[in-house]
Amino acid sequence: MGGMIKLSVNINKIATIRNARGGNLPDVVQVAMDCERFGAQGITVHPRPDERHIRHEDVRNLRNRISVEFNIEGNPTSQFLRLALEVKPHQVTLVPDTASALTSDAGWNTVTHQEFLRDIVTGLKQSGIRTSIFVGTEARFIEAAATTGTDRIELYTGPYARHYPNNREIAVNPFREAAKLAQSLGLGINAGHDLSLENLRYLIEQIPFIDEVSIGHSLVCDALYFGLEKTIQMYLNELQ
Repeated sequence: MGGMIKLSVNINKIATIRNARGGNLPDVVQVAMDCERFGAQGITVHPRPDERHIRHEDVRNLRNRISVEFNIEGNPTSQFLRLALEVKPHQVTLVPDTASALTSDAGWNTVTHQEFLRDIVTGLKQSGIRTSIFVGTEARFIEAAATTGTDRIELYTGPYARHYPNNREIAVNPFREAAKLAQSLGLGINAGHDLSLENLRYLIEQIPFIDEVSIGHSLVCDALYFGLEKTIQMYLNELQ
């Protein structure tokens, strides 16, 4: 499986910098195209209702300018779903964000929201869009995610990143078990949130059958020091 894990670069923070000044610097579409040119196998965006970073117009503009996998994540409001069905990305990742959330900080309770998610997954898949549901490591939530018909889950790796510096083995254990369960249920596995050059390699050594990692904040921070091209190469190197 070595080298098969895709790197999807989340470009939200690029949009945050642009929006801080108005105007179009940095150019979000150009940065996405450059990420692709530098070797990223995917681009992820998370348009929030207040458009505080990625705007709906960005999502439309990106669709025809990048040829790598395009992943749109967000809370499946009617507005979000309209955008997704219009743009038809390769993948939609369903995230249970509240409008006020600073960043995604929890997975779905797929037991409570089972029917809701099943309906949404069905609609997206009818349009030929791969679906992924953002979840924590609880077995019952992964089992319930599988019943929605989703193609994949995305493991919320915030807790892994938080506990990694103290004890990486304890940090990764629940994720390894969750991933094995998901695999046994026929689900593809994505992972994302707070993954970095420090903690990425160990995660994929322990769970080599992950399909894709989505990385934004840490990668953009690293790019301030190393430059975007070198940073993407460094992350790809960790994934080999």
